[in-house]
Amino acid sequence: MKKLFKEQKFIVLIVAIVLYVIFALLSKEFRRYTTIIQMLDFAYYVVLMAIGVTFPLITGGVDLSIGTGMICYALVGGFMIRNYHWPVVLAMLLSVLFGLVIGILNGTLVSVMGLPPFLATLCTCMITRGLGTLLVNKQAVPWPTNKVPEGWFHSIFKLTIGRATKIPTGLIPIAIIVIIMMFVLNHTRVGRYTIAIGSNREATRLSGVNVRIYHIAAYAICGLFAGLASIAYAAATPTVQPGTGAGLELDAIGAAIVGGVSAAGGVGSIEGTVIGVLFIQILKIGLPFIGLEANWQQIILGLILIGAVLVDVIKKRKEAAL
Repeated sequence: MKKLFKEQKFIVLIVAIVLYVIFALLSKEFRRYTTIIQMLDFAYYVVLMAIGVTFPLITGGVDLSIGTGMICYALVGGFMIRNYHWPVVLAMLLSVLFGLVIGILNGTLVSVMGLPPFLATLCTCMITRGLGTLLVNKQAVPWPTNKVPEGWFHSIFKLTIGRATKIPTGLIPIAIIVIIMMFVLNHTRVGRYTIAIGSNREATRLSGVNVRIYHIAAYAICGLFAGLASIAYAAATPTVQPGTGAGLELDAIGAAIVGGVSAAGGVGSIEGTVIGVLFIQILKIGLPFIGLEANWQQIILGLILIGAVLVDVIKKRKEAAL
């Protein structure tokens, strides 16, 4: 129990619960069921991006392309539905496949070509942003609404009964994905070697591990989850706007770091990342209800991230001193 209380993800979970209680006491509107549904709508695609980016972060890298990439993949899927009347399921598969391809590209640029992760993924960030905009000719792309049969995919995340009753069905698939990815990170070669690469890449290579393959796999997983996030994003927004997405990756990366993923690599967990998303979503949704404008939200989130990184640095120094 004493060890549990020292873990960052546990502390963040306690703080998130306390924050929720404070916001609920200060604002009657925050306590409403509709507010919880709204928070979950935004949380679904953030948590999917965050789970994916946990893998590059653990390797000691980063993926800055997931925000604009998510928008690009949603635009591609919506474009095929609107212009070529593709079935929604095929458009969803295309979005996920596109994300996987960009993820593999990122991994290749970083692991094989030797580009710094920041630079490589910044380039693909710009590429996906421009590509999506060009494809749709700068026009917003709507996916089918939940009022038509083709909009069945909305029920994956939110089921509407009657005119007003909304059930957050997305909690079930998200929970299943979290459990699967916890197993992948902790009990498979991909997960173990991802952690090993972040801890000591050279030692991992010398032990006989094909570092390049597993390094690429970490970014491929990240791209795959950005593709999945694009479906959740399309379900949460009426239309997908081209040229957007820049900055959305910061919510996912920030959540992972707040949840205990080390900025230096080698340390992290899926459950910690999910707790980080919960914390940031409560903060972002709750602050406006107590009268703080968007600029203050950014300042507070920035300070929290600085604090999380400092905690990680202090831990690393203590471990090195032992």
